Amino acid sequence: MKLIENYHKINSKITNIVKTKKVELIIVSKNQCSESIIKLIENCNHKHFGENRLQEAIMKWPSIKNAYKEIKLHFIGKLQSNKVKEVIKLFDYVHSIDSLKLAKLCSEEEKKLNKKLSYFIQVNFDDEIQKSGINENLITDLFNYCTTTLRINILGLMCIPPLNSDPVKYFIRLMLIAQKLDLKELSMGMSNDYEKAIKCGATFIRIGTAIFR
Repeated sequence: MKLIENYHKINSKITNIVKTKKVELIIVSKNQCSESIIKLIENCNHKHFGENRLQEAIMKWPSIKNAYKEIKLHFIGKLQSNKVKEVIKLFDYVHSIDSLKLAKLCSEEEKKLNKKLSYFIQVNFDDEIQKSGINENLITDLFNYCTTTLRINILGLMCIPPLNSDPVKYFIRLMLIAQKLDLKELSMGMSNDYEKAIKCGATFIRIGTAIFR
């Protein structure tokens, strides 16, 4: 089964790179059917999955999460204010906090639903218009607001390096900022650069294409 083979190949590569820490593989399952997802759950005992489109996630994940209680679902797309309520309801992690307003909305919905999520602050190093993320100069203020005023659980930082650039320099920059904030988790690295990301300190990697191709 090609899907399972790809999964084990990725895990072998992760194991060969990682020696002293745990790296969580988030399987990005956008555009994938429930059948493929369930194969990975049942054959590989995989627990962490990611989606970046809320409506697609709503169509397939409630029933899967109901059947497999151990599943952890990560929202990795741009989070719009009007989608916060549904995201908080369905997901366990959010990787794209990038403003005071968004953080406050998430906190309010957590209280309404009596549910606690884990969050990453997304950094946009080159202020790319098409991407979510906060400017690196504003990260400390957002982090302090989230942890001190709102008391939401900020696990770490997340980034998506600009296309056609060397991702390593951005991974290193993210790692150094995280160290200053005493944050242990880094969400960085996708199908084309996850090995470099792990070597730069990634603890969560987001892979879809390399598994489902």
